[in-house]
Amino acid sequence: MTGPAGPGTPERAPRRLRADAQRNIDSLLEAAKAVFVTSGVDAPAKEIADLAGVGVGTLYRHFPQRSDLVKAVFQREVDACADAGPALAAAHEPGVALTKWLHRYTEFVATKRGLAAALHSGDPAFDALPGYFMGRLGPTLGALLDAASASGEIRSDVTPKDLLLAVANLCLPVADEGVVYSRRMVTLLIDGLYYGAAGRPGS
Repeated sequence: MTGPAGPGTPERAPRRLRADAQRNIDSLLEAAKAVFVTSGVDAPAKEIADLAGVGVGTLYRHFPQRSDLVKAVFQREVDACADAGPALAAAHEPGVALTKWLHRYTEFVATKRGLAAALHSGDPAFDALPGYFMGRLGPTLGALLDAASASGEIRSDVTPKDLLLAVANLCLPVADEGVVYSRRMVTLLIDGLYYGAAGRPGS
């Protein structure tokens, strides 16, 4: 049994392995996000692994089931959308922050239709995700709505659930229309938030 080497030496290798593993996971999630948009959530594992620059074995080591990968991509995207709220609130006036976040949320929903279909497939592996979705995005949107309402920029009779579901419905596929159409419909919805606001003349 060898004695300890220099200070900190025994910990270096494990830290490096953990960092490498995390980089692989991040690469796989980014690749899966891109592939799911173009090829759907049932895209071949090799397509995802090749884009991530790792072997298929690495993909299956981190995500043994396809549902594991779908859930991880979904949760990562929800987290990113939720985390954008405080950053926008810190950088913009309340109404602008709310508008920008709703457009950010629209991009998430409108470009993740394959994920949405999987989540509503009845697979019990996804049962907890609707609660995760509302639990992360509801408070974020609630804070943005409260700030914009308090400033008199928007009407005060809208709940986070109202808006989350309304945007999701406006992003449902429409025959012969794409994401641009969804963005336009959500813009009209956002305009409605400002109608009847306390700070508007005649309201």
